[in-house]
Amino acid sequence: MNGKERIMTALEIREADRVPLYIHGINEEPIIGIGRHLTDGLPEPKKFYQMNDQEKMKLLDTLFLIHDEFDVDGITSFEIAHEKELDEKHVTDDWNVMYTRSPHGLPVATGHPLKNAEDLKTYTPPEPKAEHLLLLNLARDRFKDNKACFWLMRGAYVLSWRLVGMENLMLKMFDDPEFVHQVANMTMEFNLKQLELLVQAGLDVLVIEDDIADKNSTIISPLQFQEFVNPYNRKLVDRAHDLGLKVVRHSDGNLWPILDLLIETGYDGLNPLEPQADMGMKKVKEYCGDKLCLLGNIDCVNLLPYGTEEEVDLAVKKTIEDGGKGGGLIICSSNSLHPGVKPENCIAMFEATRKYGQYELR
Repeated sequence: MNGKERIMTALEIREADRVPLYIHGINEEPIIGIGRHLTDGLPEPKKFYQMNDQEKMKLLDTLFLIHDEFDVDGITSFEIAHEKELDEKHVTDDWNVMYTRSPHGLPVATGHPLKNAEDLKTYTPPEPKAEHLLLLNLARDRFKDNKACFWLMRGAYVLSWRLVGMENLMLKMFDDPEFVHQVANMTMEFNLKQLELLVQAGLDVLVIEDDIADKNSTIISPLQFQEFVNPYNRKLVDRAHDLGLKVVRHSDGNLWPILDLLIETGYDGLNPLEPQADMGMKKVKEYCGDKLCLLGNIDCVNLLPYGTEEEVDLAVKKTIEDGGKGGGLIICSSNSLHPGVKPENCIAMFEATRKYGQYELR
């Protein structure tokens, strides 16, 4: 099997030739750190926006090289060139949301264009643009049909709170629920239009990224989730399935309060299964492993940054033992491979997946 075949088989809750390997997200530092085991001429670690064009192309080529050399079965893409730099610390996107760069260079939404229903009257949402799919097009051209192409799409909750402000959105759920529905519907319409472009570009797997929980519970109540969020994401799931795609739900945190609803919504997979949030592989597999493909859950909070390669090897082995039977398991970290992870531990995760992930020949 090639990588795409492995991923699609796992998402159908069937056994492939081996457990697939996937990188949900990866920052510049680990790309450079892992890449130095493979190639020369990499820049010193810095953020993508600080790189010149030559350095950016080298970083992208190294990302693709990592997927080739370590036999990673799927490649993740997301929107690029949709942000406008305001100054060294601030950017804005097509939605007119302003972001402040954190000390690690990651943009955090701090300026929200919609405060109330009155603002909606003069607000014009963006239209999805084919040129923002550049990373997906490059990945498809590089890997053809040998690796599954994933796309990270922000869901109704994340897009809504970025537009409105998180605290304001929660208050509006009580004070002006119609406004919350209008904003969620607007984000859904954008995503449905973008979905058509993604299919034309050759997408295989849609990931609805909609972080909704911390390590203790969901950020909003399950009833609020059921009213204000899930109906809009469900329409994306249904349309993606109509278009022949698989759909993975992404959220950090403790998802037990809404897990039955996520299963009922029809997602094919769940990611990233955060161990610190009571989302251990064995427990989740026993509960819903015949209904959802599980993508995770190698700890990126403690293990990948601070553990040994031997500990990573054992963790991958245990995860495969707990979640691999019958298929429906894809190994990846419990969130992105962030600047704090050890490159050598990431490589240990990649190699252990091949080492322990072989299914018996049938």
